[in-house]
Amino acid sequence: MSIAVIGAGAFGTALAIALSANGDHVTLWARDHDAVAQMQSARENTRRLAGVQFPGSLVITADIADAFACDVLLLAIPAQTLRGFLKEHAIGLRGKSLVSCCKGIDIETGDGPADLIARFVPQSTPAALTGPSFASDIARGLPTALTLACAQEAAGEMLQAVLSTATIRLYRTTDIAGAQLGGAIKNVLAIACGACMGAGFGESARAALMTRGFAEMQRLAAAFDAHPDTLVGLSGFGDLALTCTSDQSRNYRYGFALGKAADFDASTTVEGAATAKAVSKLAKKLNIDLPICAVVNGLVSTEMTAMQAMQTLLSRPLKEE
Repeated sequence: MSIAVIGAGAFGTALAIALSANGDHVTLWARDHDAVAQMQSARENTRRLAGVQFPGSLVITADIADAFACDVLLLAIPAQTLRGFLKEHAIGLRGKSLVSCCKGIDIETGDGPADLIARFVPQSTPAALTGPSFASDIARGLPTALTLACAQEAAGEMLQAVLSTATIRLYRTTDIAGAQLGGAIKNVLAIACGACMGAGFGESARAALMTRGFAEMQRLAAAFDAHPDTLVGLSGFGDLALTCTSDQSRNYRYGFALGKAADFDASTTVEGAATAKAVSKLAKKLNIDLPICAVVNGLVSTEMTAMQAMQTLLSRPLKEE
């Protein structure tokens, strides 16, 4: 079964490398013709994932028709641009298995990535690939375990078999809502933890943010009838543990810069910043109390400093855990 990866950022490139190293025919699509020419020549993505050579079976293209000719398409494009891509290419995507590989909540619709697929390409089979993973680890063949969420059990089993490799172990679930929300909210919490460490509040404060943030993740997921077990798995707790404790996480590094009041590369995609705004909208609509997500929204919108955010959380009324 042929596989295409849409989006040649670090994560999309890493997935394409890992899957083609597995012996599969894989097509990696990028919109930028110059970037494609560079990757074809160098046989590596020097802009996004330097130092990892492409397997011989990996095909690089700027022609979207090459990707549409494949059976399974992995959509490794930012969460806030996914809606536009799906609307633009809905006809070409019909009848395909479409696996979202981004983590976030669309600001305009409040949908997760797989929900956007179902909304704009209803003739497809939507799924989500999520969990604790860094692009460099996947590309270098380091062992990684992820969650594959697909509401259709038979389709999920097929995708699990097709997308598993010698170093990527996939666990299957039909709980798309839980898998998506875990992946989205952990990015918001990674910003919070980064800001905590950047401001010098310490490890104990970070542990508290992770723990109480996990409670917020569960609270929001319950409103979407997600299964509680999903959140304690790879797509929830696992991803939270990774991104809140490592400076390989872009969301963590962005939060660290906010806490330290330092500059941050504006060209770096930080999914958690937009997700914080989307989650705040959802919380208000559903009347759900998500105080950590709320202060992160305040941080990214520059309405408060890290010190003000911490004081806001510490001054909340005392309660039972």
